[in-house]
Amino acid sequence: MFRDKVEAFMRQFQKDLYQALEKCDGGAKFSADEWEHEGGGGGISRVIENGAVLEKGGVNFSAVQGELSPQFLKMLQMPDPAYFATGVSVVMHPHSPMVPITHMNVRYFEAGNGQAWFGGGIDLTPIYLDVKQAREFHEQMKAVCDKHHPSYYPEFKKWADDYFYNEHREETRGVGGIFFDRLMATDEISMEERLAFVHDVAYAFIPFYTSIMNQNRDLPHGEREKQWQLIRRGRYVEFNLVYDRGTKFGLLTKGRIESILMSLPTHASWHYNFKPESGSPEEKTQQHLKKDIDWLNAQ
Repeated sequence: MFRDKVEAFMRQFQKDLYQALEKCDGGAKFSADEWEHEGGGGGISRVIENGAVLEKGGVNFSAVQGELSPQFLKMLQMPDPAYFATGVSVVMHPHSPMVPITHMNVRYFEAGNGQAWFGGGIDLTPIYLDVKQAREFHEQMKAVCDKHHPSYYPEFKKWADDYFYNEHREETRGVGGIFFDRLMATDEISMEERLAFVHDVAYAFIPFYTSIMNQNRDLPHGEREKQWQLIRRGRYVEFNLVYDRGTKFGLLTKGRIESILMSLPTHASWHYNFKPESGSPEEKTQQHLKKDIDWLNAQ
């Protein structure tokens, strides 16, 4: 079945990604934690901690099935509770505030009524904004999208701006990226073509993020930068617990809580009414946490 092909791709991608990150980090190995889902299937959570670059990171694979709760059925506007889902979810929290946090996810969902679709995306959350790196990141995302359809980048870039947004703070989580969901087959685009796009998005992540790790890993920083990192991590936690659909899906389908909350950093801070110092690098970053920035032409 098509789902078997997709699941095999997800399994292979998890292996290729964690091995590449492990090699780039050079100081720690990913642990493997296999688990089973009560409705059927299961997954492998691979977590790295206290590496040379990565303080905590996860590369999680799952392929599960079962029945959705009435609450989730209503949210998805689906009549049939049966489902199958497979995907890889990734979050990296580096030690250094000079290396950005990153997230990526690729996923496939089949509903009991026969509907099926892909979702996913990549976004970048720098603690300290490097405009050049943000521009290069968006250039790479655009190149992957343009290979498959000219509308993908502008559509999915806007979707990322709108999705990775802490509405209660009126700020984006980082510099965005691409986000997409419910990519189904159409008269013009087959599911095989959708899979080819998702494959290219997934494999674009490996050279992009390992390059940034290597560029930034030895940049100097001190206690001030570490404190700002903890504050920005706190905003990351707020998004993942309040808005993230993957977190909600995992909880509503009785997923494995350790894997669901793997995305949270080891340490984070909340300071009452914190405001960056005027003219500081922290304020510069804060000022760029907005929707609709044209990162392709940013200076």
